[in-house]
Amino acid sequence: MAGLWPTVLTVRERGQPDRVMRALRPRDRNEWERLRLTNREWLEPWEATSPNPAGPMRFRALVRHYEREAQAGRLQPFVIEVGGRLVGQMHLFGITWGSLCSGSAGYWVARSMAGQGIAPLCLAALVDHAVYGLGLHRVEVNVRPENVASLRVVQKLGFRDEGVRQRYLHIGGAWRDHRTFAITTEDLSGGSLVAQWHARNGLDLHASARPVPPGESPS
Repeated sequence: MAGLWPTVLTVRERGQPDRVMRALRPRDRNEWERLRLTNREWLEPWEATSPNPAGPMRFRALVRHYEREAQAGRLQPFVIEVGGRLVGQMHLFGITWGSLCSGSAGYWVARSMAGQGIAPLCLAALVDHAVYGLGLHRVEVNVRPENVASLRVVQKLGFRDEGVRQRYLHIGGAWRDHRTFAITTEDLSGGSLVAQWHARNGLDLHASARPVPPGESPS
């Protein structure tokens, strides 16, 4: 699994710029910090916090943390790039092997890019990568019941609603309920979630995953 990181996932749609999912790089600092600042109010109601905060992690430390967790096989930390610009992030985290073979997906997209199909398309590509690239059996997404935009993403992709987890995650000073949605290999029946999204929306799509060789930049 560690040998599959870094990986670049690319989804192409005719007439649209590529959606590229890749590792966060040290040289992304200015663009990433500007994007986060611009979207702070948009993201704060939904982002996990710590009940015992230790202060924000510096950018380079964050990049190193992502790299360590990815190499250990616990995380696939992608940024989303559209037309050469960062527009969000898409992580597969809490990856567990053995008898569970599961991971959880989390994502955000800039407010200015919301509603353009970026999140569902990238989540579909992440699921395909998790199942066929990594060999996981299950991918779940946990969403606050009030987060209408994220609920639409999993519903559009046909994730199964598995009910509410009470006080599941700490956000904004309190433990918040979340609805759990999941998809397994049986749900895909050997097919591609990107292809299913294609069929539902009549789009001409192509997705590919490419591990990045040692010494090559994951551009």
